[in-house]
Amino acid sequence: MTTVRDPRVEFYPLRSRTLQVRTAERLTPGMIRVVLAGDDIAGFRSDNFTDHVKLFFPDEETGELHLPHFDDNGRWNMRAPELIYRDYTVRRFDAAAGELTVDLVAHDHGPGGRWAARARPGDRLGVLGPRGTHHMDYGFDYYLVGADETALPAAARWLERELPRDARVLAFLEVADAGEEQDLDVPAGAAVTWLHRDGAAPGTTDLLERAFRGAELPAGRGFAWCAGEAGTLKPVRRHLKDLGFERGTGFDVDGYWRRGTSNHDHHDDAE
Repeated sequence: MTTVRDPRVEFYPLRSRTLQVRTAERLTPGMIRVVLAGDDIAGFRSDNFTDHVKLFFPDEETGELHLPHFDDNGRWNMRAPELIYRDYTVRRFDAAAGELTVDLVAHDHGPGGRWAARARPGDRLGVLGPRGTHHMDYGFDYYLVGADETALPAAARWLERELPRDARVLAFLEVADAGEEQDLDVPAGAAVTWLHRDGAAPGTTDLLERAFRGAELPAGRGFAWCAGEAGTLKPVRRHLKDLGFERGTGFDVDGYWRRGTSNHDHHDDAE
């Protein structure tokens, strides 16, 4: 059987890199921005707001950084116990400056969050990917955007850098509380609503679902994108189907993480 590839998807050569922290700053109490650089950044690409990399963190006890190895068929040792990695969106890539920016949620229940909280210039990280990109169709009349804080870097990049500056946008961004809101440079026609959990644990609310159900959608052809905790997004996906949005061409709902699961594979969430 012949496999038909989506012409909008472009694959990149997959290689691992070792980069160093150039700067680390706390954007909000719970979000840390890390700028990475180094000679290994040569050839890096990121062309779409959903592009993501795997960051490889040093062992918290020994400080040793283990990077993936590839076999002759291009497969890497993803299940090797010494590898400590998580997926993160590319918040920004500045080819001229040789800088890769990643925003990380700071928390104490995972290696990425703990590393981010103490990141300092000169610290090393391994970077794998992106493995490819999806070239967007921007011929829509409006855009519907939803994200929790794990997907906020992707949503913010889309709003600030890649959506047309005259785009009509309804964006719903879920964070812990008002202190986690960020100042975003959004298109003039964008309406951004911040949704606060106010004490509820991440991944336990229906804030995004209720926001999508209550949204007054503009006339015309729209595209919807929503990402966050996988379980909470299932009703969002069903709601968009009920509204007539077509999967792939009209909407993308992506479980960036799943409660109780480490290294959740978001490619497994399609219904």
